[in-house]
Amino acid sequence: MEKNFQRSLDAVLVHEGGYVDHKKDPGGATNMGITHATLSRWRKRRVTKTDVKHLSKNEAAEIYRAKYWLRSDDLPSGVDYCVFDYGVNSGPSRAAKGLQRAIGVKADGVIGPLTLRAARDKPAKDIINIMCDKRLAWLKRLKHWPTFGTGWTRRVAGVRKLALEMASERKTITTNIPPITAGMGTRLIEVLIGLIRSIIRRG
Repeated sequence: MEKNFQRSLDAVLVHEGGYVDHKKDPGGATNMGITHATLSRWRKRRVTKTDVKHLSKNEAAEIYRAKYWLRSDDLPSGVDYCVFDYGVNSGPSRAAKGLQRAIGVKADGVIGPLTLRAARDKPAKDIINIMCDKRLAWLKRLKHWPTFGTGWTRRVAGVRKLALEMASERKTITTNIPPITAGMGTRLIEVLIGLIRSIIRRG
């Protein structure tokens, strides 16, 4: 959902942290999760490590909104954050496939109408749990697991927790809307008739 972008971004930035240049990280110099290569593509020129180090939070947000949030505006609350964080950590295409496998549609890495419809038809909490389980299982098979496994495990656990909270909040908001009773409908009609009469008298 669109309103969830800033909240999701804030959570992603907590996991990503600031500037790092870990010798075992294949992404190389990275700031707020934005790699050297990603920033170069965004600015359409080869950037330096200094450029990465001085990346502003506003520009990082622009990159995330344009390149990683993608169709998340149209996904259920909680699922949007789950897919977003997965994409930041492991690539948007892999995240889209993770979503598609969780909802049982063809995993082509493109979030289109069929994927969106299937995502709305399945309980958000089920999608989130399946995605997080499969994401962690995949991470455990990577050669960098011995180095980054503890952090990845903590990250996926944090994503699961917040995503489930977001999904629960959305459900509460929806189910707490009082139904329109017959009496309320009658009262609404009376008010509308009164307004129409008032307009006629003025005319």
